[in-house]
Amino acid sequence: MLRGAGGGPRAGNRRESRSMQMGILGLPKAGKTTLFNLLTASAESTDKFAKSRDAHLGVAQVPDARLARLRDLFAPRRYVPATVQFVDVPGIQKGQGSANLDLVKLREVDALVHVVRCFEDEELAHVEGSVDPRRDVADVDLELILADLELVERRLERLEQSSKRGLRPEEVRERELLQGTLLPALEAERPLREVALADEDEKRLRGFQLLSAKPLLVVLNVGEEDLRRDPESLLGTALGTATRTVVMSAPIEQEIAQLPAAEALAFLEDLGLSEPSVDRVIRTSYDLLGRISFFTVGEDEVRAWTIRRHTTARAAAGAVHSDIERGFIRAEVVAADLLLARRSLAACREHGELRLEGKEYEVQDGEVVHFRFNV
Repeated sequence: MLRGAGGGPRAGNRRESRSMQMGILGLPKAGKTTLFNLLTASAESTDKFAKSRDAHLGVAQVPDARLARLRDLFAPRRYVPATVQFVDVPGIQKGQGSANLDLVKLREVDALVHVVRCFEDEELAHVEGSVDPRRDVADVDLELILADLELVERRLERLEQSSKRGLRPEEVRERELLQGTLLPALEAERPLREVALADEDEKRLRGFQLLSAKPLLVVLNVGEEDLRRDPESLLGTALGTATRTVVMSAPIEQEIAQLPAAEALAFLEDLGLSEPSVDRVIRTSYDLLGRISFFTVGEDEVRAWTIRRHTTARAAAGAVHSDIERGFIRAEVVAADLLLARRSLAACREHGELRLEGKEYEVQDGEVVHFRFNV
């Protein structure tokens, strides 16, 4: 029997999309926990003189005006935005390498968010005695590099011991990669995210969960006077291709979060901003990791699904339910903006805007997809 799957929940082996997970780190009193609270609506202590040795986990909803408008159009019983998990780890102390980091938490995350202090505060001295964002970015990178160096050296020692029995071809290639590429980069204090690797070598290293290889989002926490400054001018340098930057002011973001929607919008306009900086943090996290969202809609449910860019229609169906992927026939696809303009899928079909796509079609960001399948 031919079946269709759009916005309605299904029984059985339904897959819940795994949220992206971002690890928030930085030097003490940079604003890490403040950002974590803003992103996840948490209330962890941000007292200037408080210290925490515990990591905190929270979930942020991905802001998407398209999805909100689809909810208003369909008035579903269930509304499910995409989410991102954030882990706030204790402040980093310089010079301690792996002893300084919550390795269990950080190795699990998809990318890192480094909150960098760019503001002055007479009541709270910077741990280094002065505010220097460029130095702080380099110092935290060095801690990640030292932790990775320790792991790589240990692995090479084990491979050397195993060489007495003879190494398998896979182990030989691993040793060549560690010794010939990664070790020299780490010894030169170069983060591994800046090292170009073949796809095969990247897959080989995933199990190591090397910290300096993870994509990095640098959040520059500034005073109000610097809110519209360019990130490169604040840092005094450009960052690599696997790094993104967002400028924010934690006190202003806290004030915006407490205002009614209309007042918040007016406040943002006065500041020359189009949206809260915390929204840009989430959106930039998506871009950094090559993620996009597609939507399923209906009276039962309007929902966003997170997939990697260039995901095929059949693989995207698997994000919804394994049965749909297995029995995939084709996908009905329309851009959310077109659906919102026409007000119904039937109207989009009448105007030839609801397309039929096959299993190899690459789903685009912001598309509404209805899957046809047979199992």
